[in-house]
Amino acid sequence: MNTKPGIIGKKLGFTQLYKDDGTVQRVTVVDMSAVSLVGKRTKEKDGYTALVFGITDAKEKHLTKADLGAFKKKNVAPKRDLRELRCSEEFAAKFEVGAPINIGEIFQAGQLVDARGKTRGRGFTGVVRRWSFAGFVSTHGTHEYRRHGGSIGTNMTPGRTLPNLKMPGQYGDETVSVLNMRVARVDAEKGLLMIEGGIPGSKNQLVLVRHAVKERLRKAGR
Repeated sequence: MNTKPGIIGKKLGFTQLYKDDGTVQRVTVVDMSAVSLVGKRTKEKDGYTALVFGITDAKEKHLTKADLGAFKKKNVAPKRDLRELRCSEEFAAKFEVGAPINIGEIFQAGQLVDARGKTRGRGFTGVVRRWSFAGFVSTHGTHEYRRHGGSIGTNMTPGRTLPNLKMPGQYGDETVSVLNMRVARVDAEKGLLMIEGGIPGSKNQLVLVRHAVKERLRKAGR
């Protein structure tokens, strides 16, 4: 179970940063200013420790009575998107329900993090776009076969199509994690986190950023 510190946010898009030596850093900007802590899970009551983060204000008419009552009981504004993150007791003790969150206490510039988002959906696609197949030759009488995938089975043995073959189908709209990304800058006042590289998902997409789980392997050069 991943218990590394983390928080959710919204992907704003891409921009560039310049180092002192003039080197350009291409970064993804994640907005965490609208995130609030709406709940806690404790070992005494729930059997485990976790923080429940919420983002994007929700209208009361769009919530069930049970959900609305839970928000009112904790005296916090209703949120539409909720994520529960397991964590250590020491990390959970730093935050209080309803209090503002300072991302400077969670992330530092230069550290490695893991980012998770949902990729853009591309619908039903063929093998050339989905799996980068080369396609067939365009000459020597090729007819209506330029973007086909080719043979998908054998003749007599085993006489069937083997599983896990790369074929046309749904492409995108899946959760993808990118490991060991480096934090370029932390703007605690504006609640912005800038991470080197690209994070999966479109603009305004909900993303999850946590401390890297394979940081020691990255430093060891593996």
